[in-house]
Amino acid sequence: MPSLIPMPLTYEKLSNELVEIEKYTALTSFAEDMLSESYQITLSKNGFSIIAADSMGLFYARQTIKQLIDNSDNGKVPELKIEDQPRFQYRGMHLDVARHLFDVADVKKYIDMLAYYKFNFFHWHLTDDQGWRIEIKKYPKLQSVAAYRDSTLIGHYSDSPHQFDGEKYGGYYTHKEVKEVVDHAAAYGIEVIPEIEMPGHSLAALAAYPELGCESIEYYTATKWGVFPEIYCPTESTFLFLENVIDEVISLFPSDYIHIGGDEAPKDAWKKSKFCQDVIRKEGLNDEHGLQSYFITRMEKYINSKGKQIIGWDEILEGGLAENATVMSWRGIEGGIEAAESGHDVIMTPTSHCYFDYYQSVNESEPLAIGGYLPLDKVYAWSPIPDELETQYHQYILGGQGNVWTEYIHTFDQVEYMAYSRMMALSEVLWRGKDKSLTYVNFLDRYKDHAAYWESKGVNIANHTLDLKYIIEKGESGKLNVVFQDRLSNTDIAVRSPKGKRLLSAGEVSYEIDDTGRYTFMASNEERVGRPSIVDVEKHNAMACDITLEYQPSKTYEGYGALSLVNGISGSKEKYSGDEWLGFSGVPMDATLNLDTAIAINTIEVSAFNSPGQWIYPPKYVDVWVKTLSSKEFQKIIVEELLDDETHKLHSREFVIDQNDVIAIRVFAQDYGVIEEGRQGAGNRAWLFIDEIVVR
Repeated sequence: MPSLIPMPLTYEKLSNELVEIEKYTALTSFAEDMLSESYQITLSKNGFSIIAADSMGLFYARQTIKQLIDNSDNGKVPELKIEDQPRFQYRGMHLDVARHLFDVADVKKYIDMLAYYKFNFFHWHLTDDQGWRIEIKKYPKLQSVAAYRDSTLIGHYSDSPHQFDGEKYGGYYTHKEVKEVVDHAAAYGIEVIPEIEMPGHSLAALAAYPELGCESIEYYTATKWGVFPEIYCPTESTFLFLENVIDEVISLFPSDYIHIGGDEAPKDAWKKSKFCQDVIRKEGLNDEHGLQSYFITRMEKYINSKGKQIIGWDEILEGGLAENATVMSWRGIEGGIEAAESGHDVIMTPTSHCYFDYYQSVNESEPLAIGGYLPLDKVYAWSPIPDELETQYHQYILGGQGNVWTEYIHTFDQVEYMAYSRMMALSEVLWRGKDKSLTYVNFLDRYKDHAAYWESKGVNIANHTLDLKYIIEKGESGKLNVVFQDRLSNTDIAVRSPKGKRLLSAGEVSYEIDDTGRYTFMASNEERVGRPSIVDVEKHNAMACDITLEYQPSKTYEGYGALSLVNGISGSKEKYSGDEWLGFSGVPMDATLNLDTAIAINTIEVSAFNSPGQWIYPPKYVDVWVKTLSSKEFQKIIVEELLDDETHKLHSREFVIDQNDVIAIRVFAQDYGVIEEGRQGAGNRAWLFIDEIVVR
């Protein structure tokens, strides 16, 4: 296919003859019996016609034609017929401007890209702890105080100690600038949804108007990332403030929706506040979660009275969901399923597939990111409708959205790099839905032409089409193989290993690894050379052994399964992306290693990752058992041994065993449990990340 987006429902070539599409004037008509936003294109040597259901169908037809021209040879395309329509009514992209601010011209460029790939919603995240980015004339301190922070974190949140640049940072969009963005989006049929965070993520607003908080303290706009305990107090003054803010926001945004956030709202201040406890008793609420529901419901009623609907992150489910709220499910799919089953509209945007601030590659040259790992193929494989959701509730899944949070994205050039490639994959997912006939390799063949086009226009797109995607698996010989997947046609792979150099031809799909040392793989074809993929192997006594897990890792971070723990490859010390770290959610890590032969063991090394900003905490303790030839049962050797302190990203401990004739080992790492108040992710179950179990 000459075009990436849209993916037509039917696509017919009339002949093999090429037509210069720009020479034709299209015959355009509308058909009332077609579904909204749908269109048909017929192009032949005899003429060119478009039939559309409505104005947006006509617009999307023209976008398809533009893509055909942009990705063709001198504007020549084969004779064709396209019949096309979107699968989902909500096709959204998000941009956070609270952490880092982008010029109006850049925001408009972002919207241009959304229009090119047929997105119809732009979610503009305008307020947060680190800055208030929209002018509210009634409250001038939101411009003079809340819009600025005194300094900004340097490096990663998980670095210790934290370092800051000491430079004042900030700014905001005036009413005139907001209108300019909204009008620009409207010209493309894109609805701009503003987000005004409440009741949490409100530190910047509290810095400007401290009387809106529950504590008599001095508030400051946040200079680092994460979740903060400061929160709006549900007083009449707070509600009046927010209602006045909403009034000005509504005057600027014709959108049917107002996003009110509702996520990551710590309840410590409410627990300590006599006023809040009095409200809980007076309103007959169960607890602070009920108070959040009361807060959201009250704001929803006000927003509904203005003819608007609210959207909130899935935390608004806690304590009871406001009557007319639409839920954005981000912490997984569970919130979306719960909301849909209760008859509420849902926009799916789980971190596992829709957070474009996550690393998109494990290549060492990738810029610093918040964490996580979301490669292009994983976005493309996603469906907004969960398999677990019964058919009668599918109607409540409006669609999906990609999110671009900018804690670690300082410039718009980096927004392009982090967002645009995965945006393309998501646009196809949201336009055509789940279609098993369309493979990722097919997508890549079309994607590479689009990526090359944007590169020619100076766009900083992440064109990683020749980055090698591979898995590590155990071969029939019992040794480990690097198996290359989704490889573009006509590519060679140059291999440098401890054994020397060689070239893998296009037909060779795997390479055996057995020796300690560095393996480097680099793909190339006539057009370009890919970035090197580096695999560092350290042989140890349990490498490639038979291993079982009592509790399975999360599907989001399942790596190569249990093999990731004994493949001789350690996870990065700086990030938990990739396939070497296994992420366990709400369960311990309990691994049994069955060795091929009885051996003497001196030590066992276990490593865990620590990144509180992503709710990743080290295990509470680690136990080790061994089974020997002479023993019939496992015997505990290490009892409740703690890993190292929590000041570093990598927690590693080498446990002394000194046992002979060992035939099996069991390693148990107890997950941290529920995160206590005052820590990042409070109230949620901590993640546990474990990499290689090294046996020497």
